Amino acid sequence: MVRLVIKNRSGQLLEHDGQSGISLMENIRELDDSVDAICGGLCACATCHVIVDHNWTDQLAQRQEEETQLLSDSACYVEKQSRLSCQILLTEDLDGLTFTIAPEEF
Repeated sequence: MVRLVIKNRSGQLLEHDGQSGISLMENIRELDDSVDAICGGLCACATCHVIVDHNWTDQLAQRQEEETQLLSDSACYVEKQSRLSCQILLTEDLDGLTFTIAPEEF
């Protein structure tokens, strides 16, 4: 199990034991139904946008160009911290990962 610290869209701070080996998106969709992820994790939309705590950004794999293009159009884009949760593979190294679910834009 990988501990996740999540600030949801209501501003509540939640802790969740996530499952490693699957994406962050798959973990948080079970917990918060406001994460639409309408493309199903194919990096084709930005409805699973999260803002990762600055202390964790260097521990994540770098964003690919497709992810950056989708995120940069968001009004909530934070250059180094915005990520698509479908592109973050949860591993034991990410135990304690802290992030905020980005505000809904649609």
